Amino acid sequence: MSYDVVVIGGGAAGLAAGMMLGRSRRRVLVVDAGGPRNAPSEHLHGFLSRDGASPSELLATGRDELSKYGGEFRTAEVTGIEPADGGFIVQADGAEISSRCVLVATGLRDELPDVPGLRQQWGHGVLHCPYCHGYEVADEPIAVLGGDNRPFTMHQAQLVRQWSADVTFFPHQITLSDDERARLAARGVRIVEGKVSQVVAGETGVSGIELDGGETVACSTVFVGPRFIPRHDLLIELGCAQDDNGWVRTDPSGKTAIDGVWAAGNVVDNPAQLINAASAGSTAAIAINHYLLADDIDRAVAEHGATTPA
Repeated sequence: MSYDVVVIGGGAAGLAAGMMLGRSRRRVLVVDAGGPRNAPSEHLHGFLSRDGASPSELLATGRDELSKYGGEFRTAEVTGIEPADGGFIVQADGAEISSRCVLVATGLRDELPDVPGLRQQWGHGVLHCPYCHGYEVADEPIAVLGGDNRPFTMHQAQLVRQWSADVTFFPHQITLSDDERARLAARGVRIVEGKVSQVVAGETGVSGIELDGGETVACSTVFVGPRFIPRHDLLIELGCAQDDNGWVRTDPSGKTAIDGVWAAGNVVDNPAQLINAASAGSTAAIAINHYLLADDIDRAVAEHGATTPA
C-alpha cells in the first residue's frame, strides 16, 4: 500500500503531523508500536485546553482527529526504512509500506539512576519535569536525587526550589564543588551526603530516601535527572547526520540530511514538552506538504510537456 507520508510514532508530535497532513488532503499513515514515554503519568499539564487530562486521553483524542481528516493509524513496530524508487519502503511487522516521505517521531527513553524503588515510582512519586508536575507538589517536602545527567540535575535542584521551601538535594554519586554548595545553600536547599540505597514507598506513595547507613530522610516527591536516550535508530541506519552530542541534526522544520526524511519531537529535541512536540509535528507536516507540492508540480509539468503537441 502506498502513502504520501508515513509517520512513525503516534505521540503528540506524530499525531499532530498526521492530522495536519490529513487536513492538507495527503494520504497519511501513522504507525505506532505502543508504550508511550508518559504512560506511567496519571495526568499531563501545560498543554492548552488539555491540562489535567490523562496521557491516554490525549492520544485517543489525537487518533480520532487524525481519522476525522482521512488519516490512518496502525499499531505496529517499524523495523526499517529503505530508500526506494524516489521514496521509501517502511517495514512494519513484516509488511512493506511505500511512501513518498517519512516523518520519524519515535521519542526518547529515560535512563534512570540504578536506585531500588526509583523505577517503581516513576511517573507518580518520582518525577523529572517541574514544569509538568511541580505545581501539583508545591510546598511539599521534595527530594532531588543526583543522576548521571549532571547538568540537568544541578539545574533541577535549583529550579525545584521555586515550588517548595522544603527541598533536599542528595548528590548521591555527584561530587559538588564549593561554588555549587554555596549556591544551593543560598537558596535554602539542604544537602544530604552519602550514597542513596533506595526510594522508600508505601501504599500512599513515596515517603522518603534511605541512605546506605540506614538513615531515612522524609519526602513525598523525588525529582531525578534521567539520561535522555533518543529512539533514533531508524534515522541513524538511514544515514542521517548527527550533532556533537550524537543527536540527529535537523533544520527548523525538522528536515534531516536525508532528502524526504523529517524528524520531530523528543527524538531530536530532548527538552520538548508535549505542547512543543505537537508544535514540531505540525511544523514538519507543513514543510513536508510543501516538499510534496514541489514534486507534484514537477510531475505535472513533465506530464503536460509529454502530452502537448510540438
